[in-house]
Amino acid sequence: MSEAYIVAATRTAGGRRGGRLAGWHPADLGGLVLDSLVSRAGIDPAAIDDVILGCVTQAGEQSLHVGRSAVLASSLPISVPAVTIDRQCGSSQQALHFAAQAVMSGTQDVVIACGTESMTRVPMGLAMTPGVGEGAWSQKILSRFGVDGFSQFKGAEMIAAKYGFTRERLDAFGLESQRRAAAAIKSGAFADELTAVDIVTPEGKAEQHLIDEGVRFDASAESIASVKLLVEGGTLTAATSSQICDGASGVLVVNERALKAHNLTPLARIHSMTVTAGDPVIMLEEPVPATQRALARAGMKIGDVDLYEVNEAFAPVPLAWLEVIGADPEKLNVNGGAIALGHPLGASGTKLMTTLIHALRARGKRYGLQTMCEGGGIANVTIIEAL
Repeated sequence: MSEAYIVAATRTAGGRRGGRLAGWHPADLGGLVLDSLVSRAGIDPAAIDDVILGCVTQAGEQSLHVGRSAVLASSLPISVPAVTIDRQCGSSQQALHFAAQAVMSGTQDVVIACGTESMTRVPMGLAMTPGVGEGAWSQKILSRFGVDGFSQFKGAEMIAAKYGFTRERLDAFGLESQRRAAAAIKSGAFADELTAVDIVTPEGKAEQHLIDEGVRFDASAESIASVKLLVEGGTLTAATSSQICDGASGVLVVNERALKAHNLTPLARIHSMTVTAGDPVIMLEEPVPATQRALARAGMKIGDVDLYEVNEAFAPVPLAWLEVIGADPEKLNVNGGAIALGHPLGASGTKLMTTLIHALRARGKRYGLQTMCEGGGIANVTIIEAL
């Protein structure tokens, strides 16, 4: 079976809710990334066999197949097909897996995996507007698990309680995310991975958006400790939770045949892909067993991996992952995570992959691992080799 290679990877800088990207339609953000990927790879856009786009809240401006809309908003030929997928927060990471599987099988040679999400214009939960019937979860499902609903926030609090994480430990993690993100921006670590977005400021000034808007450059232990708990008696605050974010990201995936035919230069090779599912109630703990399975399938140990990206949906998630996996915290989210940089839901998968690839190459490192928790108790794991 052929290998799968990533030959281009890019993302927009994140925009805060109601912030610098609020004026952009999510399909247009996706289209901008598609154009950037084609330009970065130096490939004829007509060579793209398919576009697989992840998006979580497929309602409003993200309804009616936003993947196809992104193609139509781009300079790609209208003959390029697309599909929109939802594996919750792992949507574009799963898009990458589907793209890799397609080119490895030889059924397609050049596929874009990407994601877009405007959490300003299409608020989280909009797709759950009650209609006729019982709602998203049937009574049979709720009865099976003895709950009145499923909540990622509750799952995060359950993890904190299970592992004995205190408010103070979570706050320290949140502060470190801010510090690493601020340092990455100041050092120019994101420069090569970002696609500029043209915006007009409230003052009417034309600018390019190139700095993740949510990062608190002045964050301190005192400021984070002052943030109110989200629920009385809990441990989580807004400072230890991922930020609502607007953005888009993507990677261009090819096989060896396309590498040669289009004279492309690979950035990374897909080494291993895994997806697992577990308890839908605690929900966010699944990256732990998913990583254990992924490493076993790849014949690797965590010590073989140079850098990891574990999505910071809530601080207890990567902390639990570190503890059980026995991973080195100095290799985790080295340029900050979603607590500082934002979590644009369906775009986060290829966003994290873009950052992981560029961080590995900048450091001259070889193997990277990416995982994230996903609604319903699912988790994807991708292991790559930087080239």
